[in-house]
Amino acid sequence: MALPIAGQAPTLCVRREAYEKSGLSRAELDTRLNLTPEEFRVEGDLIVIGPLYGIELDEFFQELDAAGLRYFDDYFELSGNWPEWLQLFAAAR
Repeated sequence: MALPIAGQAPTLCVRREAYEKSGLSRAELDTRLNLTPEEFRVEGDLIVIGPLYGIELDEFFQELDAAGLRYFDDYFELSGNWPEWLQLFAAAR
């Protein structure tokens, strides 16, 4: 099933396999990003994190890279920069 992606703020899509191999923990991400339960969703092979408000993404991407994740191959940012009348969904293939 596809997960809805909120507009107006960035959202990260992460390959579940890459996330699990990285050693990152849900608790670490919850604390680091101040996530609510609705802002960390898992469906099949996809993890959707966000929307992310007030987060310096370049710094966070460096942390993900240090954990062994690679931008585009393992995770990707959807900017959230689209009109409210458009609804987007994401699913792993």
